[in-house]
Amino acid sequence: MKITAVRAHPLSIPLAPMTPHSPWLEGMPKQVLVEVTTDEGLTGWGECFAYGAPLAVASVVHEVLAPLVTGENPTEIERLVEKMEKAMLLYGRRGIAVHAMSGVEIALWDIAGKARRAPVYDLLGGLYTPRVRAYASLLRYTTPAAVVASCRHFAAAGFGALKLHQIDVESVRVAREAVGPNVHLMLDVNCPWSPQEAIRMGRAFEPYNLAWFEEPVWPPEDYRGLAEVSAALETPVAGGENEGLAQGFADIVAQRAVDILQPSMTKVGGLLHSKKICTLAAAANLQVVPHSFYFGPGLAATLHLIASTPGLAYLEYPTGDLQAPILTEPIRARDGFVAVPTGPGLGVTVNEEVLKRFPYGSEGKRLFILT
Repeated sequence: MKITAVRAHPLSIPLAPMTPHSPWLEGMPKQVLVEVTTDEGLTGWGECFAYGAPLAVASVVHEVLAPLVTGENPTEIERLVEKMEKAMLLYGRRGIAVHAMSGVEIALWDIAGKARRAPVYDLLGGLYTPRVRAYASLLRYTTPAAVVASCRHFAAAGFGALKLHQIDVESVRVAREAVGPNVHLMLDVNCPWSPQEAIRMGRAFEPYNLAWFEEPVWPPEDYRGLAEVSAALETPVAGGENEGLAQGFADIVAQRAVDILQPSMTKVGGLLHSKKICTLAAAANLQVVPHSFYFGPGLAATLHLIASTPGLAYLEYPTGDLQAPILTEPIRARDGFVAVPTGPGLGVTVNEEVLKRFPYGSEGKRLFILT
């Protein structure tokens, strides 16, 4: 079997309006899907991280990676990942280059599973759990009252764990009051503070019994500073969402910078590097909770990772719905749990209608045409 074509599909599917409203809604309609076709009629689908610069990510897929893997056997994933990494050395070991590789790599796993008529989790070590506990990853809101409304809504929907994206103590206080002591609360502040500021804020949050305090330090790769925060706080510290490839996580582990590692499937190179990161964490007795605020193949691939790996406690479940689903059967949480797809490959089917309806550029942006 040989790869015949690789195509990136930059999309702009808006999220449906939500109550309460979040200012983040306007910045989130960005997706990049990767389609890999073969001479035996099998097609694999992957997903790149795309919230920042989808056209740049799509360009790397098209100009750099497609020529490298076309004509190759798609099931030789380890060799193809090494080939792509070495070719992109000058472009970077994290960021856009690795985001692009992630989408191609996930699509290769989809093909490999379909070729063997097996779900991807079987190729990663077999099924460890068929049903994954999910936490609702909330958007950021402008008022504590909006935080309360959102927390109550998703707790009532059956989620026993919620992640806030607020940066103020009052929002965390009212969230805890709204959901009571038995719902797990996490807090992701998206890298705003110096280590000293992060310690001060972390101590202010401690009365509200957070399950973890995520990405408190700027810049995110200041692992020495992050280690200082981890050592100073009772609350577990989480991080790694912005790191790329397993080698970067080896640095986090070596410095004991966090208690919880958070590889992001579409940022770290895909499933192969994600599995290696889980092995690093297990050897160091650290927990892994993958980042996965995606709606398509990236979310499905994260489910297969968790399903095949002991010790991964949660799936990050994106709140809200796209106006048109990326998958013909969207991945849904039921009573705070998500069932792992059991079909061959990733076990999901891309809704190809969205490729025609929502090309990136359809809302006044420059459209990048891939041929």
